[in-house]
Amino acid sequence: MSELKLRRLLELNQRLREDLDRPRVMVSEASTSLIRYCKNTRDYLVPSVWGPVDKRDDAYAPSGGSWWCCTVM
Repeated sequence: MSELKLRRLLELNQRLREDLDRPRVMVSEASTSLIRYCKNTRDYLVPSVWGPVDKRDDAYAPSGGSWWCCTVM
């Protein structure tokens, strides 16, 4: 029983060491990057912000086939 407990503790210790070695990003840097991405990347699902979308650029427009389908996101 004690060998099993020791092995589990060693595995936990190893996982914690790996977590500690993982590179970190400051919150201010991450939020700045996210704001920059949102300002520079068009989101076709929010036309109130970006304006109407040309049909050829709209990835969510119907494909133009003779049948219609429903896409669940």
